Parts: sequence; C-alpha cells; structure tokens
Amino acid sequence: MADDPGEPPPSADRRRLLLAFGATAVNVGLLHRLDLPSGAQPSAPTTADPAGPRVSAPGSASPAVSRPADPPTAPTPARPGAPPAPGPDHVFDLVVAGGRVMDPDTGFDGLADVGIDGDRITSISSVPLRGRDSIDATGRVVAPGFVDLLSYEPNPFGVWLKLADGVTTNLAMHGVNNYAPAFFDRYRDQTPIHFGGAFHQHFMRGFDIGARIDLPLTPGQVDRLVGLAADGLTGGFAGIALSPEYSPGTSTAELLGLAGAAAARNHVCFVHVRHSDPTPPGTSLEAIDEVIDLADATGVAVHISHLASTGGTHVMGEALDRLEAARARGLDVTACVYPYDFWGTFLASARFAPGWQERYGLTEDDLQIAGTATRLSPDTIGAATADNRLVAAIGSIPETDVELALEREWVMVASDAIPTLAGNNHPRGAGTFARTIARYVRDRRRLDLMRALAKMTILPTRRVEGMLPAMAGKGRVQRGADADLVVFDPTAIVDRATIAAPARPSLGIDDVIVAGRVARRGGQEDRTVLAGSAMRSAAS
Repeated sequence: MADDPGEPPPSADRRRLLLAFGATAVNVGLLHRLDLPSGAQPSAPTTADPAGPRVSAPGSASPAVSRPADPPTAPTPARPGAPPAPGPDHVFDLVVAGGRVMDPDTGFDGLADVGIDGDRITSISSVPLRGRDSIDATGRVVAPGFVDLLSYEPNPFGVWLKLADGVTTNLAMHGVNNYAPAFFDRYRDQTPIHFGGAFHQHFMRGFDIGARIDLPLTPGQVDRLVGLAADGLTGGFAGIALSPEYSPGTSTAELLGLAGAAAARNHVCFVHVRHSDPTPPGTSLEAIDEVIDLADATGVAVHISHLASTGGTHVMGEALDRLEAARARGLDVTACVYPYDFWGTFLASARFAPGWQERYGLTEDDLQIAGTATRLSPDTIGAATADNRLVAAIGSIPETDVELALEREWVMVASDAIPTLAGNNHPRGAGTFARTIARYVRDRRRLDLMRALAKMTILPTRRVEGMLPAMAGKGRVQRGADADLVVFDPTAIVDRATIAAPARPSLGIDDVIVAGRVARRGGQEDRTVLAGSAMRSAAS
C-alpha cells in the first residue's frame, strides 16, 4: 500500500546526507546510535495519543548506541551443514550491500554484504560481492524477516500491510477459522509472505459441533473436538489454539483432551487465557495457574497469547514470576505481547459479558470503534454491539505491563491481528513490529536492538520450528538460511497505524525480501511477487 498522497519519501533528505558522507561515515555516525542497554533510562518523554502517531518531544536526544564491528571481527554465521561460500568470481542473484547485518540467533553484528542465490543466503562477506541485482543497504540494518507468531488468516488486503511492517512469515496461531486442507488450498500461491496456522478450538466447537460458548461439551462432543484437532494437526496445522475466555463453557476435560492431543504430537497449545482482569471471581492469576496446571498435567508446551491484555493485565509482575517459576521446574512455557497500551475486540464477544465495566475499570466512553473517530456512550453501545463492532479500549493496558513483559527473554512480540478491507481493526495489525523498534528501542530505551529483533525473529521461529520443518531456515541471517530479510532505517522506522486509521503502513522498512525475491523495494511493494509458501506441520 502506497503512502498517503503528497507525503515525502520517508528519508529522502537523510539519504542525500548519507551519500554525501559516504558509507563509513554513515555506519559510524548513524547506526552506532541505536543500541541501548537493557534497563537504560527512558529518553525525554514523547507526546502520545492513543488514536494518533507519536513524535519525539522537542529537545529529545537521539539514543546513544554501540557500534557494530566494522568489518566483522567474528566469523560470519552459517547454518549447520551449509555449503561453503562461492568463490570470488561468483555473481549472485541478489546482493544486499553494505548494511549492518544483525543475526539474533548467533549475536553476529557487523557491516557486510549478503549474497543470495535462489531462495537461500549463500554468502555473508566483509568483502564486496557482485550480483545481477542489488540493494544498497548503507546506513541501514539487515535483519531476518519478522515472524508474526500470533496472527490470523493472510487475507489479500492485510498481507501487504504486514509486508510494510517487515513481516515475512504470518502465522495464524490464534487459530484458523477453517479446516486445514481448505485453509492451505485457499492461500496457495496467493500471498507475498509465508503462512501457517493452528487448529482453533473456539471456532470449531461452534462451527462444527454447534455448541454454545457458555455451555460445556458433552463427553461425546469433547471426543469429536479432540478428533478434529488431531485431523487438523495431521493436515498441516501447527498447534492448538485455546480460547476459554471467548468460550467460557470450556471445561477442564475439554482442555485436557485438546492439550493431550497436542502433547502426543509434540505440538504447542497457544492459549488466550480464561480471565483478563484482577477482579474476583475469576482473576488473571487464576487463569495463569490454569495454564500452568494444564502443562503440568499433560506435558504439553504452552504459549500464552498477548499476555499484557490477558493474564498479566494489572498483575504483570506476579504473572511473570509464576510463569518463570514454571519454567524453572522444566515446563515449556512462553508468552508474547503486542506493543500497545490498549486492547481491542468485538463487542458481542464474551469479553464484554455483563459487568465488564467493573472488571476492566472502563466505561463506554473509553471505547472507540476501530476504523473511526467515534467514541461510544451508554446511549450508543447497544447499536454498536448489535453490529458486533470491534472497539479499542483506551487506557486498558498499563504501559509498565508491556515493558515488564518485554524485559523477560522468553517473551516475544506478536501482533494478534491482521488488517482487513473493512477497516474495523486494531492498529497492531499494521504497526506492531515498527512500533516495537521505534518506541521501545529508540524512544523509550527499554530494549537494545538485538534483543528486540530476537523477540520478532529467532524466538518465534524456535517456538514453532519443531512443528513446522520449513521454519528451520527462517529467523536467521546465516549462510544456508532462507533468504527472508528486512532492510530498515533504525532512525526513521515508525508505525503510523492508529485506531481511527488502522490501515496506515509503517515507514522506514524500505526493502523486504521473501524467498530471495524482492517483494518491497524502496518503500514500494511489488504485487507481482507472491513468494509466500505454506508452513505445514511435520505430520502433513
């Protein structure tokens, strides 16, 4: 999607300046200002509007950062078993030249050329490489393509906004609203980014079984649902998405049956937990304990979805400590967050069951219909609920909860959304990854860049690659790895999607390479490049 008409290119003046100073000055003078140590103090405050973009406050300084090796002092990274790099006379299909190459898997960080042949990285070199095609990455970061662990189906509108946000793999681990064969057939050869997904408990218990969300399944219905899940995992789904908050009739027997089906195949349960507030009866911490008990009882690996809006909200420190203790006991538990201080969901969902105002400490006035500037009121919420509009709950997530979660090494970044043509979407669908770097690395200095990149690349890759063999080469910039790369300007990257305008593309992510093909170049997507492939489970 093109930028708004009349808006200048994101960094035209800066690029002219870079050319004037040359490659060495560029990398030393600009890139070395980005990394920040964990726990560093925030920069000058930013002006923030939950419905609008953020800008640095007047007088705020650029972050001081460490400089990458120039040239690299460590061996360039390679996948186990990767063939040797081609000789000096080799002409690559594509060269990404002169960028700051960052590989969170190995910690490699240095100025280098990346040579690509076909869909693989075949060389990472401090010596300039020759290519039939090239991208000048001078003054920019070259990182693995971002892996969105918690998304939905790759609809043909939303995938281009994902691409603009640096995403090269879109995994619908909140659950796919379909059967596995139909899902994979629908998107074959139709998307610029890789795709996969999980079996969706909440959807299938209603769609296939016809059960009410507020009633427990009968034993026979539990058996039917477990069988459907097993078929889904055999058919290509990776993991089982559980949503007891949205299906409050979900019983312990149903959870145990589904978790057992996942554990038997070494798959993961992705859990939207049962409660999302600290107010009894039914609290966030009780919901965290339920997930830990599930892992204990079945041995299943669990991933808690969007922890800052469910399970950890207003009790993040204690929730993290409980999960940390479970990990220390040997349980395979991880989580993710999206980098926003407000959640959003549909008004007709169980999350808005009577009493939601007291549970969340919100009123109707705090709800904004996504894709509009309209705030609700006690007089208008009825009509919006009848239309089942998605609303953003302004001020519903303390930003300190997001920051506390991001400090843990096992907490990843994932969007929990993908934009749709209708526009009734949370802005996280278009801006999650740019916002993580812009706000929490550059502006607020809560993460250094390598740790942030790890949360968006190698950590989600490791979470799923045991289920999805094709993910084993992703999330990495290494010789022999898949050529899924993002090239971005760390001084210019920014999210622009807002509640009122959730389909505004991020800026600063200029080039995105998927399977060795340039799907986005110079800030413009090439809609003829549909290089995305299906990420299917090992059993399929």
